Amino acid sequence: MLFRLAWRNIWRNKRRTLITVASILFAVLFATFMEAMQKGAWDHMISSVVNYYFGFVQVHEKGYWDEQSIDKAFPLADSLVQLGARSKSIKEVVPRIESFALASTGNNTSGVMAVGIDPEAENSMTGLEGRISKGQYLKGGEPAALVAEGVAEHLSLSLGDTLVLISQGYHGVNAAGKYPIKGLVNFGSPELNKQMVYLPLDEAQYFYGAPGLATSLALKLDSQGDIKPTLRALYNGLDTSVYEVMDWKEMLPDLVQAKSLDSAGNIIIYFILYLIIAFGIFGTILMMTKEREYEFGVLISIGMRRWQLGASVWLEVIMLGLLGALGGILASLPLVWYFNVNPIRFSGDYAAAMESFGFQPIFPTLLAPHIFLQQALLVFILTALLAIYPIYKIRKLRPVQAMRA
Repeated sequence: MLFRLAWRNIWRNKRRTLITVASILFAVLFATFMEAMQKGAWDHMISSVVNYYFGFVQVHEKGYWDEQSIDKAFPLADSLVQLGARSKSIKEVVPRIESFALASTGNNTSGVMAVGIDPEAENSMTGLEGRISKGQYLKGGEPAALVAEGVAEHLSLSLGDTLVLISQGYHGVNAAGKYPIKGLVNFGSPELNKQMVYLPLDEAQYFYGAPGLATSLALKLDSQGDIKPTLRALYNGLDTSVYEVMDWKEMLPDLVQAKSLDSAGNIIIYFILYLIIAFGIFGTILMMTKEREYEFGVLISIGMRRWQLGASVWLEVIMLGLLGALGGILASLPLVWYFNVNPIRFSGDYAAAMESFGFQPIFPTLLAPHIFLQQALLVFILTALLAIYPIYKIRKLRPVQAMRA
C-alpha cells in the first residue's frame, strides 16, 4: 500500500518529478563519463608503456632486478620457454638477454642497451617491426643489428654501416663484435631512442659469452585482468628460491605513483561534483517538503501514523533516485561506448609530449559494467540519505500550525 501511495504521489506533480529525475540522471551521466574516461585513459597508457617493452609480467633469476647484471642470467630451459602451458592467460613467452655495451663507429662512441631478442616473439608482444623507420626487421640467426634512431644520429650511422659493440660479458668474459645495421627503429620515448640496440637472441648470447642463457622472460598477456591468475600459476609452478616473478607495478613504481597521484586529484573533483549533486537533490526535497506541509498536517490529523507518512515520503524520494540512476546508466552507456570505439585523439604539442613518454596520444573510455553501477549506486545512496530530511520534518510537524500555513 505504501509503495502504491508513494508511486502515485510522485506523479501528482509531474514537473517536479521530471526536474528531480533529470538532475539525478545528469549527475550519474557526468560522473560515469568522467570515471570511464579517467580509467580508460590510464588503462590505455599503462598498456602502451608496459607493452612498449616490459610486458605485464617478467621472470628473472632471483635478485636480477635489483642488480641488473648479466651475471644473473639463467639457462633458457624448455620448461621456461613453455611457461605458456602453465596458464591460458600467457599468450607468448619473450626471452631476452640484455646488458649495457659501448657502441662505436669511427671516432664516435655511445653507451647503449644491447638486447638479444627472438624476433618473432618480440614483435608479437611489442610490435617492434612496426617501429622500423628505415630498412628491414631482423631474422633469427643473422649477424645484424637494429639500432634506435637516436643512437644512429649520435654515431652518424646509416643503413649498411657497421656498428662495433664492446662490453663485459657473462662472468667477466670479454665481449666484442661488429654488426651491419639492418634497420633503424623509431621510439616515441626519447630514453629508448637514445640507447636501444637489438640483436638476434643467439647472436647476443654469443656476443656476451652466454650461450643458452637469458636475463629475463617477458610474458605477453591480453590485459591487466590476466596478471593475478598468471602470477598464481607461476608461483605454483616455479622455484621461487631460484626465480623471481614480477608484475609491471613492481618493475615500474614511478608509473604506479603517477596513477595514484592522478586518482587522488580526481577525488577532489568527485567531491565537488557530488557536493553540487547533493545540494541540487536536497533543494528539490526541501521544496517538496515545504509545499506539502498542509497535506502532511491533514494526513496526521485524520489518523495516519507519522512513521507511515515518513516511510511513504522516503519511498517517493527513493523511487525518484532509482528512476534517475537507471536513466543515467541508460544515457551514459551509448556515450561511453562511442568514445570507447572512437577515442579522443590529440594532436600538436600535447600529442608530441605524450609520445615522448611512450604514450599514444589517444584517450579511450573504459566500457566496464562496474563503472556504471558504481556511479549510479553512489548517487542513489546519496539520494537515500538526503531523503531522511522529510522524515525528520514529519516527526517535528505540528498539524494545526501546518494546516494554518
